[in-house]
Amino acid sequence: MTQKVRVAIAGLGFGAEFIPIYQAHPDAELVAVCQRTETALTHVADHFGIPGRFTGFDAMLQDPGIDAVHINTPIPEHAEHTVAALRAGKHVACTVPMATTLDECREIVAAVRESGLKYMMMETVVYSREFLHVRDLVANGTIGRVQFLRGAHYQEMAGWPGYWEGLPPMHYATHAVSPVLSLAGALAESVVCIGSGRISPRLAEKYGSPFAVESALITLRGTPVGAEIARSLFETAREYVESFTVFGSRASFEWEQTQGSGHVLHTGEDPKSIGIPDFAHRLPPQIAPFTTRGVYDDENEHLSFVQGGGHGGSHPHLAHEFIRSIVEERASAIDEVTAANWTSVGICAHASAMEGGARVAVPDYEELREQGSAAN
Repeated sequence: MTQKVRVAIAGLGFGAEFIPIYQAHPDAELVAVCQRTETALTHVADHFGIPGRFTGFDAMLQDPGIDAVHINTPIPEHAEHTVAALRAGKHVACTVPMATTLDECREIVAAVRESGLKYMMMETVVYSREFLHVRDLVANGTIGRVQFLRGAHYQEMAGWPGYWEGLPPMHYATHAVSPVLSLAGALAESVVCIGSGRISPRLAEKYGSPFAVESALITLRGTPVGAEIARSLFETAREYVESFTVFGSRASFEWEQTQGSGHVLHTGEDPKSIGIPDFAHRLPPQIAPFTTRGVYDDENEHLSFVQGGGHGGSHPHLAHEFIRSIVEERASAIDEVTAANWTSVGICAHASAMEGGARVAVPDYEELREQGSAAN
């Protein structure tokens, strides 16, 4: 491509964080935003000087001047909006998770294949500075052979929008799943999960999920390495944390267990606190500053920043990877097959917990993509 990628953002809560990033990116142009509430839409669009304004998602898709859509709408709408955008001829970036059912994941994989367009799930953890640093430690041999991986995401969702209430913990698991599968360099094959504890009947009735905590073991394709993940969302006392631990033959990295306690690298049996560098130097200089700052100020922080600590400086890395995948006409780093696998781990894990810990196979989306390519 020789012209800039013309981007629209749908959903302006967390989605607003990406507005100045796309505006500053040398290969992108932010041409439109979409928000149901017109007053909020006007406020944001006026503040950032955005010409295109839509209160309806479908109306936005009809604009021929939009090349790509970054979806930040509520979770239940991710699959519908993704498929609609692909069928309208738009490249898609979508916040996590990809979808809420296995059938929706299959539909998105099929829609990407049929459209020939680019898709990226915008998973923050695998572009956090902690992950990028540990990935380097694995690549340069510091960790040695990866032996086992553990991911966890503990969060109290009280105060978030109503559709979150009672959500099965594993249905929002990609922050715990993505780092362990990425560091293993493999996709998930099957999962066994147990549900533990109980949430109040008022919360449980919405999704029919009784569990306060869900914990799963994952088998991976083509490797003897295994992984464990744990999730909680309601009525479980714990400071917020998205974390991962990688156990290696030479060294093991352990995410800090409380905010500010420090990450630890165990070399043999010798633990030492380590600092984590920023990775802004890997970005175009125009968007590098956004690894350490966002849209919202201290008095008006979005909940993703209050609880998520700014997602480890990941936002400009995510936007850059999405834009470059379009410009370079290649699959994104978190393409439809990877996103479907990571999302399906959580869906299958919850199904396992509801079945008392039965092993559940994760669908093979690569096979689905290959079958579709052969048919074409």
